[in-house]
Amino acid sequence: MKQLTAILIGAGARGANSYAPFALDYPHELKFVAVAEPDQTRREQFALKHAIPEQQCYASWEQLLAGPKTADIAVICTQDRMHYHPTIQALNNKYHVLLEKPMSPDPRECLEMEQAARDNNCLLSICHVLRYTPFWNTIKQILQEGRIGEVASIQLNENVGYWHIAHSFVRGNWNNSATSSPMILSKSCHDMDVLSWLMDQPCTRVSSYGSLMHFNSANAPEGSTDRCLDCAVESTCPYSAPRFYLSEQFKGWARHFTPELTKENIVQGLRDTNYGRCVYRSDNNVVDHQVVNMEFANGATAMFSMSGFTFDQERRIQIMGTRGELRGEDNVITLYDFLTHQKTEITIPTQMSGHGGGDAGIVRSFLTDVRNYHGQETLTSAGASVRSHLMAFAAEESRLNGGKSIELAQYAEDLLTLNC
Repeated sequence: MKQLTAILIGAGARGANSYAPFALDYPHELKFVAVAEPDQTRREQFALKHAIPEQQCYASWEQLLAGPKTADIAVICTQDRMHYHPTIQALNNKYHVLLEKPMSPDPRECLEMEQAARDNNCLLSICHVLRYTPFWNTIKQILQEGRIGEVASIQLNENVGYWHIAHSFVRGNWNNSATSSPMILSKSCHDMDVLSWLMDQPCTRVSSYGSLMHFNSANAPEGSTDRCLDCAVESTCPYSAPRFYLSEQFKGWARHFTPELTKENIVQGLRDTNYGRCVYRSDNNVVDHQVVNMEFANGATAMFSMSGFTFDQERRIQIMGTRGELRGEDNVITLYDFLTHQKTEITIPTQMSGHGGGDAGIVRSFLTDVRNYHGQETLTSAGASVRSHLMAFAAEESRLNGGKSIELAQYAEDLLTLNC
């Protein structure tokens, strides 16, 4: 098996810790030969792990991509609004690209990236990692085998977790749609994608409701202050930053603001960074709960609900078919047969890789796709991703317009007209 080479653009949590470790676990398949990362500590740590020489370490993607092509693949894991330009340049330089989701907060940029991949005869694959997990693959197989008949409706709940929404979407990098993406894209484009994939039908219309109901200044407790470390009522707040980041359970998440997880460094980070801010006094504007209703070409429907107000971080799905029902949660898939009343449980083994095995799964699949690429669509190539991204964009437009029903065909046509 031929070893493929890669460059990494963005050595943050997803790039360095989710996808790149595949090269350390399977060095005969993948080797990183260059990195672009503005944070010097992250850049040096990544270079040390992957034995990348100093002359192949860059502070910006522009410096890295200005030179000649040096690898087969570009793995791009910058922030949401920094996806478009390095992706276009990498494709123009004839790299096959593995791009972290979402493609872009701008639907026109998504269409342009898809076109650039076609024009350069390169593979652009988006990190919709759920498709690559044993759990979701098993559900897909059950549906394809017709074991519950024709799918009539799906209900999918994304339980974000009270601590996770506070970390990532109130205090963290994805807290403001002006600097990142709306919640339906930054967090839930996974869900739009998996619903599109499981239904295997074009989505025809969507409507959506949701709001920033709780994490705003109107709900700040009396006596609270801008930072948790200075707050007199911190001990009574379930979203206390010291309680999160100084605990053994959540301490690892402090790596988003300090490379060394000493208590001193964590406390200093809570003084200096957004991760120590009061959840009611941050500059966040993304929703903390949202529902989306979808209708598909064959008349089937789906309902998606995202909420930050859950104890566990998990997804739960219920699929209702004409001959049976499927329920899935906690790595257990349960089938109910209407004819025999037989109940079948399938337990998916615990996966070592992140996202239920999806992080390693997508890298392995992408390498296979690159080795055998002849211009074909792949499981999460740009064409498939654009379709589910359009569902998310339309859902957000609906939410911002009082739940107005959005026709997907007209919405896509309008975007194409604007893109011309």
